[in-house]
Order: sequence, then C-alpha cells, then structure tokens
Amino acid sequence: MTTATTPGTAGDPSSTPAATREPTAIDAVANAYVQTMARLQPLFATEVGIKGHDHELPDLSPAGHGARADATRAALRDVEAAAAAAPLDDVDRVTVAAMRERLGLDLEKHEAGDDLSDLNVIASPLQALRDVLDLMPTGTIEDWENVGARLNGLPGAMAGYVETLRAGIASGNVPAVRQVREGIDQARELAGDESFFTALVHGKEADAVLDESAACSLVRRDLELGATAAREAYATLADFLESELAPVARAEDAVGRERYARDSRYFLGAAVDLEETYRWGLEELARVVAEQEAVAREIAGPDATVADAVETLDADPARIVRGTDALRAWMQETSDAAVEALNGTQFDIPEALRTLECRIAPTQTGGIYYTPPSDDLSRPGRMWWSVPPGVTEFGTWREKTTVYHEGVPGHHLQFGQAAAQRGVLNDWRRLGCWVSGHGEGWALYAERLMEHLGYLDDPGDRLGMLDGQRMRAARVVFDLGVHLGLPAPAEWGGGTWDADKAWTFLKSNVNMPEGFIRFEYNRYLGWPGQAPSYKIGQRLWEEARDASKSAAEARGEEFDLKRFHSRALALGSVPLSVLTDELARQA
Repeated sequence: MTTATTPGTAGDPSSTPAATREPTAIDAVANAYVQTMARLQPLFATEVGIKGHDHELPDLSPAGHGARADATRAALRDVEAAAAAAPLDDVDRVTVAAMRERLGLDLEKHEAGDDLSDLNVIASPLQALRDVLDLMPTGTIEDWENVGARLNGLPGAMAGYVETLRAGIASGNVPAVRQVREGIDQARELAGDESFFTALVHGKEADAVLDESAACSLVRRDLELGATAAREAYATLADFLESELAPVARAEDAVGRERYARDSRYFLGAAVDLEETYRWGLEELARVVAEQEAVAREIAGPDATVADAVETLDADPARIVRGTDALRAWMQETSDAAVEALNGTQFDIPEALRTLECRIAPTQTGGIYYTPPSDDLSRPGRMWWSVPPGVTEFGTWREKTTVYHEGVPGHHLQFGQAAAQRGVLNDWRRLGCWVSGHGEGWALYAERLMEHLGYLDDPGDRLGMLDGQRMRAARVVFDLGVHLGLPAPAEWGGGTWDADKAWTFLKSNVNMPEGFIRFEYNRYLGWPGQAPSYKIGQRLWEEARDASKSAAEARGEEFDLKRFHSRALALGSVPLSVLTDELARQA
C-alpha cells in the first residue's frame, strides 16, 4: 500500500513513519546518476553496497576523470530540465538544490584541475584502492573471486593514477612535497612482502571459505597472483613518487585562498566567511579550554591542571582496557547500551539498525572511523578502530564520546535514519550524497547532545569529550591559519601561521601520542578544508536547532527536540546550506 506524504511532512518519520511517495522525474535522474557513478566509480559502488561492481576498479587516468565529469555535467542538465518541466514537491525541492550544489562543485573542482594533484596521507587514490578491500564481502567463493579480480586489476588502476599525476606535473599542478614523502612511505609498506595484501590472501577469512577443491585451488592461485600484482603496483607508485613527483613537488604546504575556498565549500556544502570563522575558532578554542580546565579541577583537585587530570585518569585501572579483544568488547558494550537507552526515548531507531558491529581495523594508522551499512542492510554498519603498532592499553575515559560519535546518536543513527527513508528518498539522497560538514558536524553535535542528556556526567568521560572538542576547535585555527596565511596569535609565535608554528600549536592542544599527532598534522596540511568541517558543521547544526527553537517559541509552542532531530536526519546527507534553508522552511 502506498501512503502519499502531505506538504511539509515529506521525509519526516515522526509524522509519517511508513511514508512512501511515487517516484518523480527528478528521482529518475538522481537514481540514474547513482547507477552511472557506480559503473564509473566502482569503489563507490562497493562502499554503498551496489552489487555487480565488486570485481571492478575505476579508470583513474585523465580520461577516466573526464568521463566522470561528462556524466556529472549530463546529470546536472537533466536535473535542470526535469525541474523546469513540472512542479516540485518537498522532496524534489531538496534534491534539486542539493544536486545543483554538489554536482556543480564537483565540476568546478574538476575544471580547476584538482584531480591532477590528488595525493595526501589519508584520502587519495593511494589509500582508496587498498581501503575498499576492507568493505568487500568475503563469505563465498564468488566473493573471493571478486577480491582476486580487484587485486589483479590494481596495476592498471595504478597506471591510470600515475598518468593523472604526470598530467599534473606537466601543468604545474602538484601536491606538496610533504604529502609525496608520506605517500612514498605508505606505498613502500604496501609493496612489502609481508604487506596487507599478503595477509589478506592468507588470512582466516579466506581459509574459512576456500577448501581444498580444484575450484578453490584456482581461486587461491588467482589471489596469490593478485597479491603479487598489488604489491608490484604499489612499488611502481612508490618509484614514481620518489623519482618523478618528489623533485618537482610544491615546497609550501599552504594551498592558498582560491583552492581553500573551493575545498571549504566542498566539505561544508556552504560558503562561510573564512576570516570570521577563523576568529570564531580562536574564541571557541579558548571557551573549550576553560571548560576543560574546570572539569580537570573536579577530577584532580582545586589547583589541578588538565595534565594533572589526565595523569589521574590514566592511572585509574578501572578506566583502562588492555588488548584489542578487550577494546572491541568495550566498544560493542558501550554502543549497544547507547542504542538501547536512546531508542524510543530520544530517537526512533529502525530495528534493522539497532545493531552496530565494532571491529578492530586491519590497518594500524591510529584512526577510528565508521562505515555505513549496505543499502540492503546485508552488510551492517561498522565502527573500526585502527590500532597503531605497539599500543596495547586504551583509556575508556577518552573514547566513550568517540563511540557516541561513530555510533548512536552519531554516524550510525544518521545513516540509519536516511536508510529508513527508502520509500521517500531517491538513491542519490540516500547513497550518493555525503557532505563532511553535515555528517561530521552531526557527529560532534551528537557528542554534546549526549552530554546534555546526562550520558557524560562522569567527569572523566566529560573531559574526554572536551578533549576531542578542543582538538576539533584547534583544527579550525590550524587549517585556516596555515592554508590562508592568517596572523598567528602572539602566544603561538605571532607573524603569519606556518607549518612549524602549527606543529607547536597542535602538540599543545591535542592530548594524544606524538605519532598520532604527527599523522593528524600531515592530514590537515594535505587535505585542506576537511578537518575544520567537523567543528564548523557542529556550529551550523547548533545554529539550525536554535533557530528552530526560537521560531517555535515565537509561535508560543514548546520546542520538540526529538521531532527536530527526526525532521533533520530524514533529509539524509545534504549540503549544510540546503539543510539550514529547509529547516528554516519547516520551523
């Protein structure tokens, strides 16, 4: 049975829990674009669970980038034509606005040549070609055949990537030498005989599926050849980076105003006043530090510093778990408890999404991240912890807020609420649109929400939350300061921000092992605009909530926070400019 939504409630599960709508011409364009992108960018297909592409790799050459740009340009034309041909309902209005912003900016970045210098320490083809293997199904022989096909296809994909970076050299559009050097180290590690690829094809997951039959023997042989091909592909990349790209790479880390403004819009889905945001970042950092210092005195006495409180918490055996098995179990227990407590009280969580798998990642970079469920929910949402080598003890006081950030009410709830709108939102809205400022901003908003709901009343857990908030505020200052060459406060050296001043600043504001801080430092320098999108996104989410609350109070109504969250999350991931416009319309 189809239930039509009424104006003003489209995509609002609090008003129409089982709402569906007849697909429109706009939906048809959006759905077709997702299928095109799945074909042209198979890594995306695997990430979101679109079947039929797990054996494929993208064309990373200039021609491949051109083909994707042509498809984006055609989709944008089709959106405009469909929007002009018929009235738009509430859902279509949001889709059109979001696609105009996202697809238009994708083309802007392509035409500016951003593809040609796509190399950094965390989110470039160097990492993506390996990381996608973590998301691939491995439960059947066919699954392992797909793994083998991808491994054996890596030399071709890597050749295309190198061709694009060579085109960047020819045009003078090159990454910073710091990113190239880090890329060389990462590629050399993946090229080693005992690299991830070797472990993958000889691991327990493969052994659990591939028996001693003739058919499985052929698959095992293909996997062995694939692991060798993958290692050789990364060795080729490392040689190219070292011999060709490093000698001509950009000496300066800063990307400058033009590139930074474009990247900031890309990660936020909104244009912000960069100088005002930088000043706000300094103010927000000072505010969080003052809050943190007050909590530190609760923990370790009236004269205690933050460092004293950290020492006290780290010495408390009740706040330490030892070993990755215990860490995973603690993550799972904490996540499960949050889901049980919040479901039906603060949020309505679909039954299929009340399970979040907590896993230890096969990598060792130090990051903690979330991967969403596949569209058909056959692959669950997962929280991953990439534990650095030699790290065996983990302070739970630091990380309870991280579980809320990655799980519920953070990313897992965010993706889950959008997935629950399958009958309302088209494929692009549910699967194809990811905006960092929206998603990561919500996750930081979720951390503060859990504090306000009483789940971080323990001073240690609250200090851990503030520790993360401080780091995210510092990133606003760091990122805008360095990449735009803004004035540095006297306490951080005065003059103009540069990488050396930023290192001292970061070490003073991030309470983590130096190896982790170094990775983050290199990440911010090589991925402009992304790191600040968390805290700026949180700011825009909070402003949208406060505006909705003010509108309700002006009407003499009590503000319904649960309903606000339902309406907002039901929109799916959209540019923050679209989010704020739509929530203002609904307020």
